[in-house]
Amino acid sequence: MRFGPCPITQAEGAILAHSVAIAGGRLRKGRVLCAADVAALAAAGHVTLTLARLDADDVHEDDAAIALARALVPEPEAAGLLLKPVGTGRVNIVAAGPGLVRLQAARIHAVNSVDPAITVATLPDLIRVDPGAMVATVKIITYGVARQALQAACLAGASTLQLLPPVLRHASLIQTHVEARADGAKGHAVTAARLERLGVALDPLCVVPHQIAPLAEALCAAKGDLILILTGSATSDSFDTAPQALRQAGGTVTHFGMPVDPGNLLFLGQLGTRPVIGLPGCAKSPALNGADWVLERVICGLEVTPADIMAMGVGGLLKEIPTRPRPRRQGEEDATQKQGD
Repeated sequence: MRFGPCPITQAEGAILAHSVAIAGGRLRKGRVLCAADVAALAAAGHVTLTLARLDADDVHEDDAAIALARALVPEPEAAGLLLKPVGTGRVNIVAAGPGLVRLQAARIHAVNSVDPAITVATLPDLIRVDPGAMVATVKIITYGVARQALQAACLAGASTLQLLPPVLRHASLIQTHVEARADGAKGHAVTAARLERLGVALDPLCVVPHQIAPLAEALCAAKGDLILILTGSATSDSFDTAPQALRQAGGTVTHFGMPVDPGNLLFLGQLGTRPVIGLPGCAKSPALNGADWVLERVICGLEVTPADIMAMGVGGLLKEIPTRPRPRRQGEEDATQKQGD
């Protein structure tokens, strides 16, 4: 591509690099100039213009952007995504429904390493999105790029973006109480709102005493594809009340604890074929916590292993939740803090 100042007499068919004023308005940058445009520019007194002219082996920015977007998402409907060309060398890739973004970061890095003019920006891998959310944007920075570079970028990023939709649709939440007056309404409402974002329905309120036997009985009676436990007293060990109740119900505990704060006191298990998540106390708040990351992946059909959970530490220092406003400082990790984890 050739770029630079050019006499107006040679401007026809070239791309206007910068917006310029003419009688009655402006010609916008990126416009391919026709004979009438050149005449209007000359009448406005322009003698020299900054222009871009594509070589025979160059691809226009808009065509390059859509080609790369189609390489990243060759079957948009199957991938749960929509391609939205917006001009000026940009195509936005948006979510067709709720779910988790799934991408291969190494491939995105490879695309962005081909040519500085070819760029893809994405959301982080496995982040939850709502319908219509922008998942990625393809932007060709210059007015055209070499066809060979574009082909290399398309190859590097082939089929690297998709949306994982929810596969579980029905959840049961069992809460425990340590005081007779505890009704569990807040925990139920907050959990229902969390699940609703992914189209998951929640069973009616279920609150039992904070004891192994009644909790195990409630677990056996739960009908949901996903079972959640939210205890009135923090789960402080893998053999505490809730994990033991899961074992007594015939289930297994696969992991306890996570390096995400808030969210440390989560546990993960299985009851038959159904996943069971022991929610940390901070899940009573709508604020983001570690349980969200596990819950969203399970709902969208991903297997969550202990290794996956222990890899969440980088980026796992989350914003303080409203129910525990004090920052974490040395010496403040007392029993009050532990109950909120």
